[in-house]
Formats: sequence, C-alpha cells, structure tokens
Amino acid sequence: MTKRILSAEISHETNTFSVLRTSLDDYLLRQCYFGEEIAERMAGTRTEIAAHIDAAKRFGWELVPTVAAHATPSGKTTVDAWATLSGRVLAGCDGGQIDGVLLALHGAQVTEDADDAEGDLIARLRDRLGPDVPITLTLDLHANVTDDMARLANVIIPFRTYPHIDQYEVATEAAEFLARIFAGEIKPRTVVARRDTLDGCNHGRTQSGPMADLLKRAAEIKAEDAGVLNIGVSAGFAWSDIAQAGPSVTVTGDGDDPRFLAIAEDLMDEVWQTRSINTVALLGLDDVAARITAANASPPNGPLVIGDTTDNPGGGGYGDGVRLLEKMLEMGAQNAGLAALYDPQAADACHAAGIGGLVAISLGARVDPSSYGPPLEASGTVEALSADGAFICEGPMWAGMEVRLGRSAVLRIDDVRVVISSNNLQVTDCQAFRLFDIDPATLSVAAVKSSPHFRAAYEPIASEVVLMDSGGLVSTDYKRFDYQKLRRPIWPLDTI
Repeated sequence: MTKRILSAEISHETNTFSVLRTSLDDYLLRQCYFGEEIAERMAGTRTEIAAHIDAAKRFGWELVPTVAAHATPSGKTTVDAWATLSGRVLAGCDGGQIDGVLLALHGAQVTEDADDAEGDLIARLRDRLGPDVPITLTLDLHANVTDDMARLANVIIPFRTYPHIDQYEVATEAAEFLARIFAGEIKPRTVVARRDTLDGCNHGRTQSGPMADLLKRAAEIKAEDAGVLNIGVSAGFAWSDIAQAGPSVTVTGDGDDPRFLAIAEDLMDEVWQTRSINTVALLGLDDVAARITAANASPPNGPLVIGDTTDNPGGGGYGDGVRLLEKMLEMGAQNAGLAALYDPQAADACHAAGIGGLVAISLGARVDPSSYGPPLEASGTVEALSADGAFICEGPMWAGMEVRLGRSAVLRIDDVRVVISSNNLQVTDCQAFRLFDIDPATLSVAAVKSSPHFRAAYEPIASEVVLMDSGGLVSTDYKRFDYQKLRRPIWPLDTI
C-alpha cells in the first residue's frame, strides 16, 4: 500500500528584540506556497522541500504538500500568521491516513503567544497522528532545540554547513530515515543535551574552530556506532529570549539506549569548554576604514567584501543601518557598492526621480532610529530601477529560488553605488548586484547586509572578506539586550 507522507516547511528565525512583528504578508514577500503550488515553484531547487518531492518519487510515496513558508528573520510571528501556517500543516492530517511526516522548521520560531511554537506544532501533530507515526524534523544550524522538539520528533537533523548549503542533503537524509522506519530496520528516538551557555560553537562557523571540530567528532562517533543514526550540533540563536535558547547536541539513536544521552552530554561538555573561542573577529568602523583606505590606495584583485553582520536581516537586523555606508563615504571609497539598504521611502524617491535623476534624502535608520540612528543625509544620482527586484539565486545557497528585493533602485553617492530595497532581505547571492548590471567581481569594495551566508557566493570572487559590527540588532554584545525569559544564571551574561 502506498505510503502517504505529509510534507511541510515553516521557517522563521525570530529576533525577539525587534520592534517589528512578522505577519503573513512577510512570509508572502519571501516565500509562501500552499498545496500543489509548492511543487510548481520549488521542484528542482536545492531546498528541503525539493528533497521531499524527490524522495517521494524515489520511494514511491504519495506526498501530501501542505505549506512551504519562509520569512526573513524579524520580530515575533503574529498569532494570525502562525494560525494560518500551522493550520495548513494540521489540515494535511484530515484528508486520509498519514504514514509519516517530513517537517522542515527553523528551530528558533517564536510567536506572539508561544515561545516554542515549533514544539507546540509537533505536539499538535502528535495529538492528531498518535505516537506511532514517525516524524522527522530538519532544522537550521542555529536552532534552539527544545525538550519538546526532541521528545516528540523521532528524528532531528540540523544543517551541518554555514553558509547553509546542505539543506537538500539533510532533508534527503530525513526521508531515507523514514524509508528505513517503514522497512522495519530502525526505531529512532532523539535526546537532547545543553548547558547554561547562550553562546558557543564559534557562532556555528563550520569552516574551522570548535564547531568544525565538534562536527568531525560527531561524524566519527556515528561511524563507529551503528546504533547512532544522527548527531546534531546546533549553535543556537541567542537573540530569541526564551528559556531554552543556546547551543545543544541532539542524538538520534535506534531505540532508547542510555548511551545516546551520554554521547550528547559528552559533546556538550566540549561545547561548554570551548564556548569562548571565536575564530573570526568582528571589526569596528575604524578598522573597516583602514581596509577601505588600503583598497583605495591599491585596488585589489577582486573586491574587499565587507559583511555588515550586526545589521544582517538574516538574524533579524533591520537592514537600514547607515553607519557602514557613512564610513565608506567618509573614507572616499572608490568603485564601491553596498547591497541592500532597506528603505522603501528612498526607493520610492528614486523611482519618482527616474534614471539619471538627482535625489537628496535622509537615508536609512527609519525602523528604530533611537537604537542605531541617525539617518544619513545624502545626495546622489539614480542609476538603475526595478519594479520588483526579482532575481533567481545562482549561488550555492538557495540555488534556483526566486528572491524579490521589492521596488528597488541603485543610488550612486560619490563613487558608492547603493542598492536600495523595499523588502528587507539578507544578501546571499551575487545577483543582488547583477540585477542592476553591477558585477560585484569588478568592484574594489563590496559591502553586504549579511552574516556568513554571503561567503558561499562572494568568497570565490573576493580578495579579502571581513565581518564588522556596526551596532545593529544582531550584536554579540549580549549585555546590550534585556533578557526576561532566558534561564539564569547563564554565560556570558552571568559569572559561572
């Protein structure tokens, strides 16, 4: 008899310190498909959902597509938006027997009325499906894995790469576990361990340092123990103010053997011992200024790529901070570009002026200027316009997926071309420049509102890559933030 598999994705990394709320419209702006539309829009991409589609064909399953939704990280998801999205998932249980679940979540979703919205969703699925229907769960590497997630899902597999270029592969593994469960080969259960630390795992960087070492050790343990089906190391998401935020280790084992928890605890000991190690320093504005001066004096072979990490929309940053742009202009940056500054009003002004028009405007710092203002008073020439800012990602991350900057423009201020967007999006792909006929490989300085995700596309063209702290909402100076729900005491907020 053909197995019927429920497939769903709801992904949002919630920065609870944001003054914004994440509505259904925000999901629709980024990615939000229902039912049969999901395969039409996502088949053939390098995503978890595409892996679900391909696995169903491979194993002869009937896939029950429910929702594939992904919003740019921001503040808490509204009650209405979550009710709509989670309701679609639960409605998938109503059309006939469900034999298994492929669930793609972020692991750091907080709603207006639920600190662990994802754990709650899995609990509601369990209530509908009963204890024997296997649920596999794929998560972002920066998940805050809660006790409920581990208790209620049979299999948990977080991403192992940062940038997250293994989404398709991880979801394929989840499907393969389902097939093995159906064949009677395994009976997986998952356990989780954590320590009283908000930070660790080198912020999840997988190229080198503690996270890379932990993943290597986890792979070795798995290779030596046939009962260990998967070991997940999650770096956590520190900007979600919930009780169980922070790094964790999950072990999915065949059965309930206590050694699985012992393995998780042992690896968490290593997370704790290495919690203060950070292999990449965030530069301040003065250090960035020195790099720009050097690029001006001797144009590099490939751009100096600057990641404005703390204003990264991919971590809930507002994307409209202008301190880096201000410094670029102050230092007279030559042949430079910045993508993308979130400022719908400025985009509208550019469209009103038209290509070649002159625009004088207060730029950026509109969402919450009290925390990182003031705006930048600037004058420039409109060089390019786009009605929707739509492009197809060509780099390793999100390959094949459409991204929409919204009504957008390029404003040239001195020798800096600023991509201005109406949708707040992390830049992960070179197409954010190329859409406007700017080849980032030919720039001397390319600044992006992004965290390490941009590396997958930009590192191959860069002469140097640096990350900086411009004072935004994704700062690792955690004492700036007023935590109310986080368990205490906890490192590094408290002395432990």
